[in-house]
Amino acid sequence: MNHPFEILHQIKQCIKLRFPLEGKKLHAHVVKSGFGLHGPLFSNTLLYMYGKCGFLKDALQLFDEMPHRDLASWASIFTSHNHANLPQKTLFLYSAASSKENLQPDDFIYATLFNACAGCNALKVGEQLHAQFIASSFADNDVVKSSLVDFYAKCGLPDRARSVFNSIALKNVVCWTSLIYGYAKAGRKSEALALLRNTPCKNLQTWTALISGLMQGGLCLDSFKIFKELRLEGAYVDEPFILSSLIVGSATLAMLELGKQVHRLVIGFGYESNLYVCNALIDMYAKCSDVSAAEMIFGNMGKRDVVSWTSIIVGMAQHGRALEALSLYETMALAGVKPNGVTFTGIIYACSHAGLVEKGRHLFNSMVVDHGLRPSLQHYTCLVDLYARSGLIEEAKDILDTMPFTPDEAAWASLLSSCCQGGKKEIGVRIADHLLELGPEDTSTCILLSNVYAHATMWEQVSKVRKLMASMERKKKPGYSCVDLGKEIQVFYAGETEHPMRDEIFGLLKELDAEIRKRGYVPDTSLVLHDLQHQEKERQLFWHSERSALAYGLLKSAPGASIRIMKNLRVCGDCHTVFKLISNVVGRELIVRDVNRFHHFKDGECSCQDFW
Repeated sequence: MNHPFEILHQIKQCIKLRFPLEGKKLHAHVVKSGFGLHGPLFSNTLLYMYGKCGFLKDALQLFDEMPHRDLASWASIFTSHNHANLPQKTLFLYSAASSKENLQPDDFIYATLFNACAGCNALKVGEQLHAQFIASSFADNDVVKSSLVDFYAKCGLPDRARSVFNSIALKNVVCWTSLIYGYAKAGRKSEALALLRNTPCKNLQTWTALISGLMQGGLCLDSFKIFKELRLEGAYVDEPFILSSLIVGSATLAMLELGKQVHRLVIGFGYESNLYVCNALIDMYAKCSDVSAAEMIFGNMGKRDVVSWTSIIVGMAQHGRALEALSLYETMALAGVKPNGVTFTGIIYACSHAGLVEKGRHLFNSMVVDHGLRPSLQHYTCLVDLYARSGLIEEAKDILDTMPFTPDEAAWASLLSSCCQGGKKEIGVRIADHLLELGPEDTSTCILLSNVYAHATMWEQVSKVRKLMASMERKKKPGYSCVDLGKEIQVFYAGETEHPMRDEIFGLLKELDAEIRKRGYVPDTSLVLHDLQHQEKERQLFWHSERSALAYGLLKSAPGASIRIMKNLRVCGDCHTVFKLISNVVGRELIVRDVNRFHHFKDGECSCQDFW
């Protein structure tokens, strides 16, 4: 194996078979044999091998040592970063090469750069490259145009993708698939379906693009319908990416039984050991309130990556199992898995809910010092929550005042909620004034503001909040709650009184209301920000959507079964109290997933410890 071309052939075989370690041995043999790496023949092939096999560090070292780099060298190093999911780095390297080395892209580099822009939603950079491409000698290249279609589709601009698509002379399955995905992701189902019908090259990838695009466009139920049609037509849809998309859809809809059905398909197709599918299953079970099933999937995995660990840590944290989340993080560190930004969001959140201020502060610092991660607004908001929950209101406010981001409404509302819990009236009023000046857009923020001003007897400010609330009522989406009974999902809207089982629901709610009043329940009518009589305020609370969903669940489910409810808004304080009391009355676990977190009500207590 001493002939250079024979070695070159062996390196190409390593690329084809994904044998990077054998490739490294061949690399060493090239150096020792004195063939040298000064010409592009060996260097570019080895560079391509390292990038294709995920050995980015080796690719970079070889690239840096190359005395002469041609366009193929640059294309390989750009592709290596794209494969390593570092598209921003690709664009940074190109920018530096353009200015320092006057790099002029060829068709392959253009395609690689558009792939990088698609990978990080770099619309402005992509548009500039598009203008440059049009003026280049490669302007008619269909491969580059196909990558442009994908870029615009992934950036949410399907019409611009269509314009480029129409200019492609020889349309292949790749550009058809990208365009279908683009329209589906934009929520334009009819156009996506029309494209699918017209494509001359339908295959599993085009169907996958439609289904995953609809999922990402918020049309989850449509994705399941299309998948069902495919199955009924006898199509063997066994692609793990489709299954992962359906699992994600089940999580988005919080439909546990639907997720379980997809899980059964996963087992039937033999993908229960697929890393990406398992990660999606962990996330789905956690989001569908069955965190024990998520734990079981995680425990049975032979191979885990950072997404696996992060999914189970975040799941535990959101379900109020903070100490277990922290223990998992320690085990993750011992396993040598490097955490990412999402991992730290989950673990600092867990510290916040366990009152572990010093631990949370240490982890925040470790994220920066030990792992080189730049904290996001979400990380700072978690840190604010960590301090505020422990009564360190001034410290929390200092973070909001000094952090390198403009605090959003959620961050200020979190701090204001802590002021209410801790009886910090004076600072609460200051924060409320600031929030009112910003113009809150969330009704739950308005309720907080009203309570702060009412407790401070600032009735003029209460009136302002009520007027603001009245204008928001006309714009906001109606509140609803879904109760998942396995084979049936029932949706209830706030104030709905026309349900076919209205009398039974009303009767059970009245019985439960009478029972919890015996146990000390007094309706908190301060949460109704309308000028109404006290009795009418109580009636409004009585018909909150989650209560109707709960009553229906109790009437229709098997005795002793847990009741699972998903709500599109934050659960109000009065309903939270009611659910705690009712969980004790009926002797069942009541699980509510609201817009913020999970609440597990059992034996008169809630997993959130009354802070959410």
